[in-house]
Amino acid sequence: MKTIAAVTLALMLASPVLARADAWTAYRIPQSGTSVDIPTSIFTEQAGKPDGYGQKFRTPDGTADLTVQAVPREQGISPAAFLAAKHPPSGIVYKRIGQNFFVVSSIKHDKIWYDRCNFTSGYVHCVLINYPAAEKRQWDAVVTRISHSLSGG
Repeated sequence: MKTIAAVTLALMLASPVLARADAWTAYRIPQSGTSVDIPTSIFTEQAGKPDGYGQKFRTPDGTADLTVQAVPREQGISPAAFLAAKHPPSGIVYKRIGQNFFVVSSIKHDKIWYDRCNFTSGYVHCVLINYPAAEKRQWDAVVTRISHSLSGG
């Protein structure tokens, strides 16, 4: 019994989400009006630029990453057509497509990948998150807050 408690404690202490998901900031892309809350206590390192406008971030240990991105919207393209043009991998576990957004998620190489894109007249505003599948429960609230805060104008 003591061994299970010790392993559980070690796993909890090793998780950056449990220990430091309390510092957030609004990240904005001025060119597109994109805005999203990001946990700066988790994604502490910039990791490059995506296509279009935005920024890629990652955790210090490299096990998770977040991309905030805005790309010009092709005239009249629907969320379903935009998603299909990206050729998402087969085996999507969760897919929801609305009139002005889509959300897709699945598991690849022991990581959950989650993509949400909101569509306005001029831009497609997206967040793409990859994190360890074994830490799903710890990430659920973080992913939900990021996803729900995504907006564009």
